[in-house]
Amino acid sequence: MSTSVPLIVRLLASSVSVAGRAGKIVRDVMSKGELGIVEKGKNDYQTEADRSAQRCIIASLSSQYPKLNIIGEEDSPSVEGEIPSDWIVVETDSDVLKLECPSNLLGVKEENVVVWVDPLDGTAEYTQGFLEHVTVLIGISVNEKPVAGVIHQPYFKTMNGEEKRMGRTIWGLQGAGVGGFTPAPPPTSLIITTTRSHSNPIVEKALQVMNASQILRVGGAGYKVLQLLEGVASIYVFASPGCKKWDTCAPEAILTATGGKLTDVVGNGYKYGADEPRPNKTGVLAAVNEDLHNYALSRIPQELKDKLANKL
Repeated sequence: MSTSVPLIVRLLASSVSVAGRAGKIVRDVMSKGELGIVEKGKNDYQTEADRSAQRCIIASLSSQYPKLNIIGEEDSPSVEGEIPSDWIVVETDSDVLKLECPSNLLGVKEENVVVWVDPLDGTAEYTQGFLEHVTVLIGISVNEKPVAGVIHQPYFKTMNGEEKRMGRTIWGLQGAGVGGFTPAPPPTSLIITTTRSHSNPIVEKALQVMNASQILRVGGAGYKVLQLLEGVASIYVFASPGCKKWDTCAPEAILTATGGKLTDVVGNGYKYGADEPRPNKTGVLAAVNEDLHNYALSRIPQELKDKLANKL
């Protein structure tokens, strides 16, 4: 891989390739039928697919970019010891390598970058058979802001119901564009996407005030943002502290690259520096464009925003 290509473009190209390999690990674990489920907390599970996919991602990116700060969801799985050689990905995506790097990212060095990894977003859905909700997320942040991201769907069916054996990978680089999919306009009526497994009275109140024609309850932050990108839903509302930085970094980067917006439910952006707290304590509010985001923000009562903010 040519080092004349700017770091951020090279890193995104590497992340696209390694996300696909991690997705194969996710499928392989499921096909073997031994999920190795561990309960980390209430309604918070980890499987062998989570652990192995993260080892693959961290080992692959660390081998090429040793000064990166990589933060993964799973508790520091060691990348030392024996890792299967075919888990170490050194290939890069040729289409991404052709991107023109935005001028503000040309001089970025490895030590300025934080990579947020969710090796299997939607673990509950994975264990329950809602496989299309599952994604592999790799988000790239510079100066605390998400600038690039990858969402890989290990299980993906086309609109015609055709199952893609290798899944699909979408990516985005702010200021350069997106790939792997064609962004679609929002639906003509207001459709909200939200959690299917982490609801509570505050979450439900935030949904009620939107006056949506339909509410879709699905798993995984990555899959919810995919619904926005593909015109299935207009707004993503989650008025709860359940999400983490590794859930939103990659989706936010891609959504923003298409003109969308992601903040907390109070309207503040999240920071993705290495020292930032992991939880997104004031929820998630995302929309396909700024107008819809402003609408959603205006509908949430101040009392509800204060309740959520007071949980900090």
